[in-house]
Amino acid sequence: MSKLDSFIVEFDTALRTLFAKPHSVRKHPDVAIAEADLSDTEKKHASALMRVNHTGEVCAQALYSGQSLTAHQPEITNALKQAALEEIEHLAWCEARITALGGRTSAFNPLFYAGSFTLGAIAGALGDKWNLGFLAETEQQVGAHLASHLELLPEADLKTRSIITQMQQDEAQHANLAKQHGAADLPAPVQFLMKKSSKLMTTVAYYV
Repeated sequence: MSKLDSFIVEFDTALRTLFAKPHSVRKHPDVAIAEADLSDTEKKHASALMRVNHTGEVCAQALYSGQSLTAHQPEITNALKQAALEEIEHLAWCEARITALGGRTSAFNPLFYAGSFTLGAIAGALGDKWNLGFLAETEQQVGAHLASHLELLPEADLKTRSIITQMQQDEAQHANLAKQHGAADLPAPVQFLMKKSSKLMTTVAYYV
């Protein structure tokens, strides 16, 4: 596949991520769980948390897309694309839950996508070990972020909790996969900047 073809594919990925309805091959984790009797305040809070998670999955798609475009080895590209497929399922789960809770997705998703795609492309261009290191660190931070959401959710909201728990397990697998393929440990300053950027994204997405 030529570079032009690759760009066209990734542009199509961006359009589908931002504007198409995502679908999940696996059953939604909450499908067999009854809806809890939540107050309006609890629904609003849970919906906002899931909006943050949805934006995180939009960013993940962008990162994987950028990383795949500039990755050096075909097996690395394939691993990134496989992980991206599971992230699409996360998008579907988050979007469906947000709708059920009466919420909406973030208006800033296109901006977050563009920024994440750029970061992913830069990471891929630096070499596969750094590309994978960026992936592993991202997934580890996402896992910690999801763990905090489990503590913040209304206790009775088992449907949302089941979705986040499955997402957390998948993200851990992605991080382990990156390490198995030779991910490098990122320098502490880079990890710090990633955490600060993530904090900005999650704060904005919670409200808008």
